[in-house]
Amino acid sequence: MKSIYVLLPLFSCQVFTGCGQPNPVASKTQSTELAAAQPVRTDGSQFIDPDGTTVKSRILLPQGFKRLSYEAGEFGYFLENLPLYPIDQEVHYYNGKIKPRNNIYNSVVKLDIGKRDLHQCADAVMRLRADYLYQQKRYKDIKFNFLSDGKPRTYTNYAKGDYSYPTYWKYLEYIFAYANTASLHDELPNVKTTQEVKIGDTFIQKGSSIGHAIIVVDLAKNSAGKTIVLLAQSYMPAQEIQILNNWNNSKLSPWYDIDQDIIKTPEWTFYPKNLKTWK
Repeated sequence: MKSIYVLLPLFSCQVFTGCGQPNPVASKTQSTELAAAQPVRTDGSQFIDPDGTTVKSRILLPQGFKRLSYEAGEFGYFLENLPLYPIDQEVHYYNGKIKPRNNIYNSVVKLDIGKRDLHQCADAVMRLRADYLYQQKRYKDIKFNFLSDGKPRTYTNYAKGDYSYPTYWKYLEYIFAYANTASLHDELPNVKTTQEVKIGDTFIQKGSSIGHAIIVVDLAKNSAGKTIVLLAQSYMPAQEIQILNNWNNSKLSPWYDIDQDIIKTPEWTFYPKNLKTWK
């Protein structure tokens, strides 16, 4: 559970609309849904190149599909080229403990997450967006709304001219502590239909007591206009970002066809109405 660091009537991601362990009633419901979602399990190995060191080079394409082309300064380029740990690496929690694969994920993004229980679901989504903007030195564009008042906290105001990485990371942990699935959900505009999905878009559920967020880190299309995506997440407790397997379609995993009424991932269920994009 995230700590609250000021004397304000805030609720952390896990207390109010957290990205992780559901309450007993929600857990029972989710378990039933997941059981129904697992007629076939797959490790996604049919589209995995174990020697690949980035999302783009590790995850191969199904026949007939092509990735879109992105310029070096675009968000899509940044996400496709996220660095990955070796194929046998397992996800680590913030405290160094291991999250077993359990067929949930196939690859782990090679990014440090700090030593505090902060880098959870929506935090990872915000972090990837911020990392991209930081890499491009678009410091004025790095801002996220707090849950308490719905107002943005900007990196430039926080940094006060110090754009070193240590200060940047402190800013991110400041954001992680006071923003969550609910605030990010309310901050981002909706995508009208999943057919309009773009790389970098995110599925967010803020829920009534719990929530979760995942991000599209790659996208491909075929000649018929069909779109498939790769989905990534962090979770609770704070953990490294992982590329998710697809339990619903063993022939497509780890790619997802999200043009469905229900988008079931190994640890959460989303709906088309949950799809959000960046302004």
